[in-house]
Amino acid sequence: MLLPLPSRPHRVAVLAFDGMAPFELGCVVEFFGLPRPELDVPWYSLAVCAETPEPLRVVGGFTMQAAHGLDVLAEADTVIVPGVADVPGEVSGALVSALRHAHSRGARLVSICSGAFALAAAGLLDGREATTHWRYAELLQERYPLVRVNPSVLYVDGGDVLTSAGSAAGLDLLVHLVRGDHGPNVANSVARRLVIPPHREGGQAQFIQAAVTPVADDDGVARAMSWALEHLAGPIAVADLARVAHMSERSFIRHFKRQTGTSPLRWVISQRVAASLPMLESTGAPVEEIGAAVGFESAVTFRHHFTRAMRTSPSAYRRAFST
Repeated sequence: MLLPLPSRPHRVAVLAFDGMAPFELGCVVEFFGLPRPELDVPWYSLAVCAETPEPLRVVGGFTMQAAHGLDVLAEADTVIVPGVADVPGEVSGALVSALRHAHSRGARLVSICSGAFALAAAGLLDGREATTHWRYAELLQERYPLVRVNPSVLYVDGGDVLTSAGSAAGLDLLVHLVRGDHGPNVANSVARRLVIPPHREGGQAQFIQAAVTPVADDDGVARAMSWALEHLAGPIAVADLARVAHMSERSFIRHFKRQTGTSPLRWVISQRVAASLPMLESTGAPVEEIGAAVGFESAVTFRHHFTRAMRTSPSAYRRAFST
């Protein structure tokens, strides 16, 4: 849903902390801290916040000083946590309180990479699906068992709470936020100005081929996935994938879920939607033909799965992203 025209700018607050890496913070500043009058939409105001007014050490050998404290972060409309100082360590009580207060007010909470640990510590991910960098996924699940950790996606949109994977996945989530607030045309324009794609393969479904567990070249699951990508245009059943993997269906489903974090059929659907994106962007082929070319049985089925994954229709996506 697009943001209504506000009487004041939408307030975004981003956490800065001692020992942080500058990339994620810089991404947030680039998206929300620069005025963009050329877009002719109400833009955001940004506050960089920290627990202390003292200078903060930044990876790379420099320091910075945040202009605002956690009181400003707690009152923002969107709060972004771009990481935590110590992934295995404890999140400070002051930050937990500020995040809970912001959420109780109706703020939108967003994490990038290890920032999910702060949201989880505040209890904001309990009972929710969430993601983080694949290196930290197992630890996040172990420490916060009420969280449904999905390490195979770029980001998870839970409405009022959103989480993203490793550093660059934060860019995907930030584009997604702008798209939800101001529509695809504005998001596309911002992405173009930043010289980044408005989506990565898998699109707003955020499906990716996870590599959480190293896969040997002769691994059956990897072999089945490779075969599926070469045969997307035809029918693909779990039995077909299991046969290529030289496994029973039951064993294949179990191994596939462990290595990718999703089911075989859901993964196939995501790959079909992903394969349709370049065709929608760069060709004038009818939607029905594109759906058939990537293996959907009918245009109705294609539109259903595309809309469910991308949160827009194939035709609307083409209008927004066609070259």
